[in-house]
Amino acid sequence: MLRTAEDQQAGLRERKKARTRASLREHALRLFRDQGYQATTVEQIAAAAEVSPSTFFRYFPTKEDVVLQDDMDVRMVEALEQQPAQIGPIAAIRAAMRQVLGSAARDDRDMFLETAALSMAVPEIRARAYDEFARAITGFSEALAKRSGRPADDLAVRTAAGAVIGVVMSITMPWHEQPVDHASMEQMFAQIDQALGLLEAGLPL
Repeated sequence: MLRTAEDQQAGLRERKKARTRASLREHALRLFRDQGYQATTVEQIAAAAEVSPSTFFRYFPTKEDVVLQDDMDVRMVEALEQQPAQIGPIAAIRAAMRQVLGSAARDDRDMFLETAALSMAVPEIRARAYDEFARAITGFSEALAKRSGRPADDLAVRTAAGAVIGVVMSITMPWHEQPVDHASMEQMFAQIDQALGLLEAGLPL
């Protein structure tokens, strides 16, 4: 019974953390809409979410991260772990991406569209995005390592993860000059899948 009680407490803590994180993002995006990104401070976001600025920084290292850090990576890793072991790593990633995007609710897509627009419009967020891409390589390396039974720092594992993130960067980074709407986002995702298909086929030229 003691272990069960500990598990329940741990679950409650995780749910509380998830609610706080979601509240911070929700209030931040609302303030960005109302008064602009530059005019919004971390202190204002924290006050709106009824937490302290130090609590904000426990969840998001910088103001830019409240835009960039969502649960998409977590969903992708979970979906990747569900893919059949017999298919290759790139095919598994493509299937996981389709699964995550196909199951995304309208609210999720709207929030992704809003954060994508901010990422493309605000130079500080766009610069910070490179750090997020580096973090994503580590996350994908760990997920691919689990699938392959190799260590996460294995050269082949890191190369595969880096190649995937490189594909994503090659498609998404030029989009700061494009219109940001649902149609353009769907086109971007389609191009990412197409580009991953080229990677899976050995990059035929």
